[in-house]
Amino acid sequence: MRKRHQVPDLTRAIDPTERDPQFVTALSRGLEVLRAFRQTDKALGNQDIAARTGLPKPTVSRLTYTLSRLGYLSYLPDVGKYRLGIGVLSLGFTCLGSIGVRDVARPLMQEMADYSGVSVALGTRDRMSMVYVECCRGDSAITLALDVGSHIKLGTSGMGRAYLAGLPDDERRHLMDLLAAHEGDRWPRVRDGIEQAVEDLNTRGFCLSAGDWKSEVYAVGVPLRVGEGSLAFALNCGGPAYMLPRERLVDDIGPRLVAVGDRIRQTMGVVRP
Repeated sequence: MRKRHQVPDLTRAIDPTERDPQFVTALSRGLEVLRAFRQTDKALGNQDIAARTGLPKPTVSRLTYTLSRLGYLSYLPDVGKYRLGIGVLSLGFTCLGSIGVRDVARPLMQEMADYSGVSVALGTRDRMSMVYVECCRGDSAITLALDVGSHIKLGTSGMGRAYLAGLPDDERRHLMDLLAAHEGDRWPRVRDGIEQAVEDLNTRGFCLSAGDWKSEVYAVGVPLRVGEGSLAFALNCGGPAYMLPRERLVDDIGPRLVAVGDRIRQTMGVVRP
């Protein structure tokens, strides 16, 4: 009898201590090399990548050579370093294009950004952070320097807290166990903020981050689940603290962002959980 292929649960974070016979370590290491690059990096050498990934330098050298042959890295001979190649950009745009919720959410997010004068973003989880998949800006001269592809903290940002608070209890507990190891000494304060976010979501329908991610940034977040499996997102509306005092977040911006999430779900034919 033919063995049925088991579909992995993509909603759960990878636990490095787990042993999985289906897990391809060589592929994982190649992807870790690509993940080593950050938005502010112009180029990285093999030694830089080895330091960031913890992989042996000979292994990194073989991986960067292979990835450059495949078009996912570009080698710069003048400096002996690598930058991300067009192959990665192609994958990124293909991924964004496949996220249908962006097309529905964008005009509603821009309407909210125009009203609030600050930024409104849609994001999903990438390991222990949230990554922006759409971002709209208001007309304020001062906005957050974040755009599609930017990462923010999972445990302290309004978006991250909303994402966590909106998960089923077992998924949230699993992620919080991993976050505890990731945050180290900061964990007690981060944990308290997440637990408060769960309470706020149950009572208000949204979560707050008042200077917890960055002291000068205040934001509100709303979970947005548009399907089963990995289709879990969150919305946030955030900006300079002087533009978004706590009272405005609680009395005005938060309820309006909840309404934006409801309109997105209604347009997509999703019943609010």
